Amino acid sequence: MKINFRLIYPIVIMAFMGGAGFAGSAAAASASDIDTAVDASVEAFKKDVTGGAEFLDKAKGYLVFPKVTKAGLVVGGEYGEGALRVGGKSEDYYNIASASFGLQIGAQQYAIVMVFLEDEAMKKFRESEGWEAGVDGSVAIAKWGAGEDINTRNFKDPIVGFVFGNKGLMAGISLEGSKITKLDK
Repeated sequence: MKINFRLIYPIVIMAFMGGAGFAGSAAAASASDIDTAVDASVEAFKKDVTGGAEFLDKAKGYLVFPKVTKAGLVVGGEYGEGALRVGGKSEDYYNIASASFGLQIGAQQYAIVMVFLEDEAMKKFRESEGWEAGVDGSVAIAKWGAGEDINTRNFKDPIVGFVFGNKGLMAGISLEGSKITKLDK
């Protein structure tokens, strides 16, 4: 049986975009749903990252996207919703989205924790209408040895990103080009 990809491809992309939240705010989670998922991701971060609790306590704030879905078949995209925590409490809610084109196939889900280490970086982020990683600010993806206390690292960037999934911290994921937009919750 020969598959006509010209007919199937648009259906697959539309199904992905609708399922991943690109369909609009009707699929958006409530603030309490986001907070519940953020709580679980923060606990996983503290468990998986040696010194993670102390690191978050010292941060000016941290943005947590507990479930980011990324998928593609030549054309791809990612979407997730999360909360900015200051002093351990949710202050604002955001979504993260990006699109890509190129050789790609598959899907994955992961969590993102972006830690603001400087007041000025967080202020610039919060005052933006739509913040784009790599354009409005640089996010360094954290890399260190297993079991090493994160607090022994001297990060030079004002924003440090952690990406983790079911199997712990993930490498090789870039946030560059991801657009982060404040949600009305």
